[in-house]
Amino acid sequence: MIDAGIIEQLETARGVRILIVGDIMLDRFVYGAAERLSPEAPVPVLRFDRESVMPGGAANVARNVSEFGASVELIGLVGKDGARDELQSLIDACPGCRLRAVESTSRRTTVKSRFVADRQQILRVDMEESHAADGEEERAIIAAIGEAIDTADLVILSDYAKGVLTADVVHAAIELAKGRGIPVVVDPKTIDFRRYSGATVVTPNLNELEKAVRRSCPDDDTVIQGAAELMEQGALGAVLVTRGGQGMTLVGDGNEPLHLRTTARQVFDVSGAGDTVISVLSVLLAEGLSMADAAFAANLAAGIVVEKLGTASVTRDELTVEIRRRHEADWDKKIALLDNAVRKRRRWAAGKESVVFTNGCFDLLHPGHISLLRQAKAAGDRLIVGLNSDASVGRLKGPTRPVQDQDARALVLSALDCVDLVVIFGEDTPIDLIEALRPDVLVKGADYREDQVVGHDVVAGYGGKVVLAVLEPNRSTTATIAKMRA
Repeated sequence: MIDAGIIEQLETARGVRILIVGDIMLDRFVYGAAERLSPEAPVPVLRFDRESVMPGGAANVARNVSEFGASVELIGLVGKDGARDELQSLIDACPGCRLRAVESTSRRTTVKSRFVADRQQILRVDMEESHAADGEEERAIIAAIGEAIDTADLVILSDYAKGVLTADVVHAAIELAKGRGIPVVVDPKTIDFRRYSGATVVTPNLNELEKAVRRSCPDDDTVIQGAAELMEQGALGAVLVTRGGQGMTLVGDGNEPLHLRTTARQVFDVSGAGDTVISVLSVLLAEGLSMADAAFAANLAAGIVVEKLGTASVTRDELTVEIRRRHEADWDKKIALLDNAVRKRRRWAAGKESVVFTNGCFDLLHPGHISLLRQAKAAGDRLIVGLNSDASVGRLKGPTRPVQDQDARALVLSALDCVDLVVIFGEDTPIDLIEALRPDVLVKGADYREDQVVGHDVVAGYGGKVVLAVLEPNRSTTATIAKMRA
């Protein structure tokens, strides 16, 4: 179920600053049409149309972070060449980005050239040197981290195995971040996860996970087991495994494992999708979102970016639109029978999420209802609404009620961000629901005394509490109907 807090967070960026350390490179794209094979070899001939350049590797992570609303300090190695100058210009064009490039005398700037025909890559050419940074380069990188860490809210280590993130650099970055109490997010490129010891979350893809644990992980259970091994091996806070078409799996962070599935999409280009994941995850973590919510948003962002051609990024507005679209499609999924509601309640409890319950007829939803539901949601993490059936409303309100049938009333409630689940009941009181669901908090309007609230004794018996919500004056369905009739 989608948390309205994610949408609220996306709409109110906090202006955090992200420090990125890693392998920076230049991505060059050559576009054209391939209409025939070469007479010299069985390869397509690309008729040149246009060319573009973009930041790549850790520099693409910086661009993604910038376009997602955060400021960036980027540290990496470059050569003394034209590609370095192109990168500098590209980073300067990203709002809030600063490049702290350490110039190497022993390597060129990494350039990856992709040749694209009819929206499909047909060739990639890499110009790179991937030997480890030497002692002088390591010291310069670590010094740059030390200078930048004081203004950072989170550190990303973006490893493309080009030599920047040596064991000493990784250790220094994590220790400096821990000293300031800020999170560290790692995109790894090694089978030895001990080098990332102390990181907040590491984001291997499935292939990297399988290489690290030295076995295949073909399903949810084996992925969970593999991620747990990596956590233990590297003393990691959490592992977020990106699984391509299977979505992502989050293990750790003190919660039950979480599987985040993908939506079927037309995939044009997966290049840079991992950069989008780590960027969105990191910015939202730095802004205070939970690991689970940040991972959920990152998963959706990856789905958006693979539909774009080239090394693309995702904006907050694009992600907000996608979440709202999915939210609307999920409305009817919030309407549950009691057995399913009990199962969901148990899953929420396992995730240490508190559950609130309130009930009513909710016929012709008005501002008083909205106020009650918002107060109820504020009392916990999840809100379950017990909804009187048509027969139940008729017995309570008379033969002319309800105005809207139970399916319509349930659908309207399910469309509210503050409502997580709607359960229709046919009895005159919700006592059976309360006994089955065992909510942590029971909410009713302040026109009741606590001892008049149905189920107050049941909830108190297992340590729950009753909250009486402040009522909006002069708001009622009965008054609205009377006004309509008049």
